[in-house]
Amino acid sequence: MKNRIKVLGAVIMVTLMFSVACSKDDDPADNDLFVGTYNGTITFNNDGETITDDDGRVTVVKVDDSYSFDFGSNIPNITGVKFQQEDDNTYVSVGDGLTGITITASSLKMLVSNNTGTWTANCTR
Repeated sequence: MKNRIKVLGAVIMVTLMFSVACSKDDDPADNDLFVGTYNGTITFNNDGETITDDDGRVTVVKVDDSYSFDFGSNIPNITGVKFQQEDDNTYVSVGDGLTGITITASSLKMLVSNNTGTWTANCTR
């Protein structure tokens, strides 16, 4: 129930913030509030079921230092991700079961595997 409330809150926040969405040049790390959409190939695999979308989208929402990743194509969302700076404008996810995400102003690369499943993304803005 707690996860559903978090997801519902993130979806409502994304919906309300689309009117304030960031330009493609905005770097998520430079803002306490960021909404951006990355497009490309996304996949999810769990218990032998695989969902693949070669023309997929991932909406990234950042509030303070917590990121949420809202996938289309019936792929479960990833929420509560923290990042640390690797290079000038490259940030890499940290935390138990959520490592494997790299984000910049122009690209999103993901290979996350935990007890929920495995997500991959190769997307650009």
